[in-house]
Amino acid sequence: MTSKDDYILATLKILIIGESGVGKSSLLLRFTDDRFDVEMAATIGVDFKVKQLTVDDNRVKLAIWDTAGQERFRTLTPGYYRGAQGAILVYDVCSRDSFRQLDRWIAELDTFSTKMNIIKMLVGNKIDREDDREVTRDEGARFARKHSMLFIEASARTREGVQIAFEELVQKIIQTPALWQNEQKAKENTINPIDDDNSNGSGQGCIC
Repeated sequence: MTSKDDYILATLKILIIGESGVGKSSLLLRFTDDRFDVEMAATIGVDFKVKQLTVDDNRVKLAIWDTAGQERFRTLTPGYYRGAQGAILVYDVCSRDSFRQLDRWIAELDTFSTKMNIIKMLVGNKIDREDDREVTRDEGARFARKHSMLFIEASARTREGVQIAFEELVQKIIQTPALWQNEQKAKENTINPIDDDNSNGSGQGCIC
């Protein structure tokens, strides 16, 4: 018998997108495993992790997809936008070019997303390198307001802002029932012969 504490409100698909080298995989690793790997290699194709998160007394299961930022992998990613309820767009506060490229990423998200009201969170990463900063916090905040996005600055290295970025994104998704309620009801009415016995922890896989 499933207790109230074990009840999963919804399974949410979250995308992490942005230019190569901005720290997408490091943010994901910090959030799911609370680790930081200085020598983490660039993502090839798409990596994913699974993690449960409780926000406002609601427990959800997150399937988080980390996409490659390199141009040569662009053809691999369109299908992974399908069905996503949330997207984290990442730029490096020490790279003006990664900030300029955000318009392209938003255009791609708007093109391939199958949910018109997908929740977007803008994350300015690497604030631990303040001396190398090229993009101000105010610039990031203005860009986020322009595109109706949530916004936070963070550091995967120091943990600052990472947890709250995911929590605020999930909170906003939960507050938008049209994003997830119908799909959740469909899943509850479907018998899945393969259940994930390890859903209380984080999972990892790679599709290349």
